[in-house]
Amino acid sequence: MPKILVVDDDPDFVESTRLMLEPHGYEVISAANGDEGLLKVEKEKPDLVILDVIMSTVLDGLSMSQQMRDVPEYKKVPILMVTSIANTDYAALFPTDEYINIHGFLTKPITSEQLLSHVKKLIG
Repeated sequence: MPKILVVDDDPDFVESTRLMLEPHGYEVISAANGDEGLLKVEKEKPDLVILDVIMSTVLDGLSMSQQMRDVPEYKKVPILMVTSIANTDYAALFPTDEYINIHGFLTKPITSEQLLSHVKKLIG
């Protein structure tokens, strides 16, 4: 069963994501911020990380994705960024270049169809 790590500080988003994914055969684990997320990546070895941007700091998720890029073992784990940063005052802080270590991007709110489509593209 593919394992997906959801890193988001909003427990409602984590739970709704779990409810969207588990019926389709995915195991869902979670972390509330980037530091906790990195520990879970090391311990749980997920097949995919669904990552928010704004958590304990404005660019917490972006920092986590960059730290994953710097560890060869974690660099191979696909990251789907799911965030509402585009609808905030912090949108200008988010880089838009090819150096971001993500493999997909969705803007909240998301539908189960959007999420499942991206997940299937990234890990089947």
